Amino acid sequence: MAFKSDIEIAQEAKLEHIRDIAAKLGLSEDDIEYYGKYKAKVDYNLLKRLGDRPDAKLILVTAINPTPAGEGKTTTTVGLGDALRRLGKNAAIALREPSLGPVFGVKGGAAGGGYAQVVPMEDINLHFTGDIHAIGAANNLLAAMVDNHIYQGNELGIDPRRIVWRRCMDMNDRQLRFIVDGLGGKANGVPREDGFDITVASEVMAVFCLATDLEDLKNRLSRIVVAYTYDGRPVTAGDLKAHGAMAALLKDAFKPNLVQTLEGTPAFVHGGPFANIAHGCNSVIATKMAMKLADYVVTEAGFGADLGAEKFLDIKCRVAGIKPNAVAIVASVRALKYNGGVPKEKLSEENLEALKKGIPNLMKHIENITQKFGLPAVVAVNRFPSDTEAELNLIKEECKAKGVKAVISEVWAKGGEGGIDLAEEVLRLIEEGKNNYKPLYPLEMGIAEKIETIAKEIYGADGVDFTAAAKKEIETIEKLGFRDVPVCIAKTQYSLSDNPALLGRPTGFRITVRNVRISAGAGFAVALTGEIMTMPGLPKRPAAENIDVDSNGRISGLF
Repeated sequence: MAFKSDIEIAQEAKLEHIRDIAAKLGLSEDDIEYYGKYKAKVDYNLLKRLGDRPDAKLILVTAINPTPAGEGKTTTTVGLGDALRRLGKNAAIALREPSLGPVFGVKGGAAGGGYAQVVPMEDINLHFTGDIHAIGAANNLLAAMVDNHIYQGNELGIDPRRIVWRRCMDMNDRQLRFIVDGLGGKANGVPREDGFDITVASEVMAVFCLATDLEDLKNRLSRIVVAYTYDGRPVTAGDLKAHGAMAALLKDAFKPNLVQTLEGTPAFVHGGPFANIAHGCNSVIATKMAMKLADYVVTEAGFGADLGAEKFLDIKCRVAGIKPNAVAIVASVRALKYNGGVPKEKLSEENLEALKKGIPNLMKHIENITQKFGLPAVVAVNRFPSDTEAELNLIKEECKAKGVKAVISEVWAKGGEGGIDLAEEVLRLIEEGKNNYKPLYPLEMGIAEKIETIAKEIYGADGVDFTAAAKKEIETIEKLGFRDVPVCIAKTQYSLSDNPALLGRPTGFRITVRNVRISAGAGFAVALTGEIMTMPGLPKRPAAENIDVDSNGRISGLF
């Protein structure tokens, strides 16, 4: 059989009209707003009408630390949802929206892969319904109002040297990380240092994804700290009277997007914060809507379980008042061999010794989910054609010794059919009901202690070193009344440590926190570690070089 790319598979699929997908969830045409035949937005006010319905069983999909070898977390999420429907369950999935930065940068598309995709994949990957652009517009409106306030007389006494609000755009552009603007004379503003973040790392994106309704969205936007005055007082978006207009820009974007998988499973794709520099989960409102309309909801958290899953369980679950009923931890033979020291070009060769060296990375994530958070888990081994029976059996044996079952997943090649065994194990875990979920730390704990708790318990670090600047920021944040908030650690996704070169399960390391910021609107403190960037750059050979469109508007090269 000839190999087909993800985009070729997606373009050959016969999609159902979105009204028929909505009907599977009990929604009528009055509940949705069409964006063409295959996309729709669902009115967020629907949640008020659904308030008395019981919540669905929630399944969280997470993974080992990502590698160039591929893990397949989104693919597994989609395939698991399809498999549950094949078993007769009323299932839906809830995913994040792809950012244009990674789409054109490192990897191309981000809507699953093979025969486990959400579609129309080109639309989802490129602009979709415009949500991320609306978030960027709201962010940059606030930035413009900060600078305009200073230009028009600075009634609030903002210190231009202490403006902490940055502009954003949804593209990887290292050139804009640090800039000087307001040049060219008095008519063009006040010259100052400035910079851009990628939109999905912005606080507006975090606020958007954590808000529980439109009023909560507006209130959170008003609390965003944008600058400090000359005498050290925080200035908020509310002080600038910007929050109402920002919420107006986000009003339509805030409605969850409804699409489908290749097999017609309803999929809510909404919001897109990065998990290495933000909290890495789709919107609370989309997850809660899916949980009211389906009986089983499969969602994912970005990157490895040390990032996305930790933030899902310590931040999103607290805000939304939800908890997973089961967790699937995705791994692949290739990725574990990479963690064991095998170079990418040799990952197709059987190597049990390297696999055994890499498996401790998986074991640490299992421990974190089952022991630190008290949740039942299954390991989903995303099968590649080069995997041998000996390699697959080794993973199964090591997981069994940990008290967790490893199930082979073939959803990339077979769609929902390839995820039946995984779905059955997830259902068994849910029915067994052994769930002792608890957050990792109490909110009353100090910010530095929370950071240390995550570093020691989840990463396996010996401790945390705070720079003088980080210590000062923590002291300031706590004095301003933000002590009792969760923390969102910005860290490399490639390692359990803050050093991307330390693969496997490193020991004897410490985490360095170079700065801490308060995201008062989102409701958490952000700790910046290592060399993590809030504006990524493009690689030497960007994925954009391979993307094209023909005279009929047919896109190619999108993964």
